[in-house]
Amino acid sequence: MGGYGVTDFVWPLVSIGIGGLIVLIGIVYVLIRIREKKSGFPARDERTQQIQGRAAQYALYIGLYFMVAVMFVLIIGREFFDMPDPGASPVVVASILVFSITDLVFSWYLQRTGNRE
Repeated sequence: MGGYGVTDFVWPLVSIGIGGLIVLIGIVYVLIRIREKKSGFPARDERTQQIQGRAAQYALYIGLYFMVAVMFVLIIGREFFDMPDPGASPVVVASILVFSITDLVFSWYLQRTGNRE
């Protein structure tokens, strides 16, 4: 009755992919921190704090819009197209990944381009 067509073979692969992505993000984060320490510059100056705050704000907005879009797709799919409900776990994992990746991307982009309004 439950499920959304994910076979017993596909779900473990997806789980490994998600876990690998989380580990990869952690490794990149640690390598960036090590490189910052070796450079001798302060890790948290005012400009960096401002850029990270702006990146977090953008990531929050994009993540919230993503969650609203996913909820609308799930509701419309269930009500009008008789799609099965996938459950909360894939939606939560996808939302966490969207929040994390957009924060990393915006932090990197704003560091490169500066803090233009």
